[in-house]
Amino acid sequence: MELKQAYARCEAVAAHHSKTFYRAFSLLPLHDRRAIWAIYAFCRRVDDIVDEGAHPKEQLQQFEAEWKSFLAGDEHDDFMWVALRDVFSRYEMDVEPFWHMIEGQTMDLTVHRYETFSQLLRYCYCVASTVGLMLLPILAPNHRNELKESAIALGEAMQLTNILRDVGEDMERGRIYLPREWMELYGVSEQQLAYGEVTNAFIHLWEQIAEEAEKRYALAEQTFSLYPLSARLAVKGAATMYRSILQVVREQRYDVFTKRAFVSAERKQVLLQQIGGESVEVG
Repeated sequence: MELKQAYARCEAVAAHHSKTFYRAFSLLPLHDRRAIWAIYAFCRRVDDIVDEGAHPKEQLQQFEAEWKSFLAGDEHDDFMWVALRDVFSRYEMDVEPFWHMIEGQTMDLTVHRYETFSQLLRYCYCVASTVGLMLLPILAPNHRNELKESAIALGEAMQLTNILRDVGEDMERGRIYLPREWMELYGVSEQQLAYGEVTNAFIHLWEQIAEEAEKRYALAEQTFSLYPLSARLAVKGAATMYRSILQVVREQRYDVFTKRAFVSAERKQVLLQQIGGESVEVG
């Protein structure tokens, strides 16, 4: 497969599955943008295996074998591996977060409840913070070390946001990511979640986790200025749009059982215009 075609298919994956992610990183220069799409395709592939695969355990083992083969230098015809090979040749990539991403997706096959918030954070790191770490060599190659903690915090915040948005969908898959220790503290039962009851107790629990997400968004923002301007716009755009999902849930009266909280195109446009103005002023 030709490299241009491989990148185009990676871009199509990103555009189809995450309009927020795609919109934010479309601001990058061409080569950087393509590299982002290739990494997104990797993450999407392993995520889809777990969530939608007919035989996820076996398919995940096969994916891991292909990853090991890729690292060994073997050539593959699959568009994702073709594009990723070019990314690894252009940028100084770190393989560790890719491995941790696979670890996190493996957790979804075996762990359907989290006892403590600390355990949940480990999961958030594996499935989301790793993405930020994968992107650092592309977005800010000269500040990778300084931005590591920021990238981890932003990933945790975004995954916590996903969890807060998708409580109902996750229940349908037999998964509860809300930590059991906090459910017990606030008096929220699994049965109430199964029935989709938006009680005061559930709202307090939801807001407790949202507060943890907000802390991490704020922490990540402290070092956004270390990103080059185009990357800063992309990262801040993704963070701001994801953060706004929390407000959408509030506006929908915390109904995360029958409604899907999403940021409208009009709202995204306003947010991006605000970000652009702020970045021009500081830049």
